[in-house]
Amino acid sequence: MHDIVDLESRGIPGVFVASDAFTEAARTQAKALGCDPLAVYIPHPIQYRSDDEIRDLADNAFESIITLIYKAQTS
Repeated sequence: MHDIVDLESRGIPGVFVASDAFTEAARTQAKALGCDPLAVYIPHPIQYRSDDEIRDLADNAFESIITLIYKAQTS
């Protein structure tokens, strides 16, 4: 979260990507830091997945991430 806040403070658009188990924690931390970063949440858990499953998660999230980065650049 601190990284995305730092990027935004520098005018660099970014998207926060995290496991959906941390949605509420991320929102709480963002609010505490005074920001509202663009975010994509992927299915939890992550750590026990195979490389192929991780690639599938990335492939499935890719379009959402690109769409949000475009949105950030044009806002």
